[in-house]
Amino acid sequence: MNPTLRQRRLGTELRRMREQAGLGGSQLARMLGINPAHVTQMESGKTGLSVERLYTIAGMCMCTNEPLLEVLADIIADGGKGGWWEEYRGELPIDFLEVAELEGHAKEIVAFNMAFVPGLLQTRSYAKALFTGELAPLRDREIDLRVTFRLRRQQEARSYGTPYLALVHEAALHGHYGGRDVLIDQLASLIESSEHPATSIRVVPFEAVTFPVPSEDLVRMAGAVPELDTVQVDASYGAQILDQPARLARYRATLERIEAIALSEEDSRGFIRSIMKEVQREHG
Repeated sequence: MNPTLRQRRLGTELRRMREQAGLGGSQLARMLGINPAHVTQMESGKTGLSVERLYTIAGMCMCTNEPLLEVLADIIADGGKGGWWEEYRGELPIDFLEVAELEGHAKEIVAFNMAFVPGLLQTRSYAKALFTGELAPLRDREIDLRVTFRLRRQQEARSYGTPYLALVHEAALHGHYGGRDVLIDQLASLIESSEHPATSIRVVPFEAVTFPVPSEDLVRMAGAVPELDTVQVDASYGAQILDQPARLARYRATLERIEAIALSEEDSRGFIRSIMKEVQREHG
């Protein structure tokens, strides 16, 4: 069976632990008394390990990061159990499932969207318009499945009560995907969602940007410890899941800079209302 995203992340952290100790895979295998191939399998998430072995490896690698080790032990104890997204395995691209898995385990989600309203805030009609406009045409059943999955992600995220900060560029609020009525409905939905206690929607107006912002959409899913944060970068060729420490630091800093120039929650609600009224007037 293919490893889950969390199992692969466990393997990645084992490899980082080994490399930071200056050990090669063969060296660690010899210290553990196992075949080097077994180390490779563990570090790819394809072979499980016990909590006891995790701490044995940590000791050999002189890792004293107890909070990280405790979370890795929790991943091992979890045993690769899947969530609700497993219902869609084989029907949707793996990227969809992995995003839902990340959201399901995130302690906080921070998103920046330039071109579209964030997926966790889209209405059914808006999401359907986006999937209908894909470069590679999708069949009606595929569109309906993707829309249903996106709305299920919204429902689950709300039920988790995960703190969610959506930094939405003004450009994303003007796209007439699906037409005027779809946009008006989407803007009204954003205002309603902004009142949810776990959701913060903050607009980045054109005039507020004094430095280059990313052209791609970013989402940072905070792990139980900062070392297990993950960033999802959406580009035209698909989604990238990033967990390299240097890149995580770069995107954390980028999102903090964007947050610093975004309007307050209350001002953002007023800004969205003004755009909605403008659209209503222009097409009234």
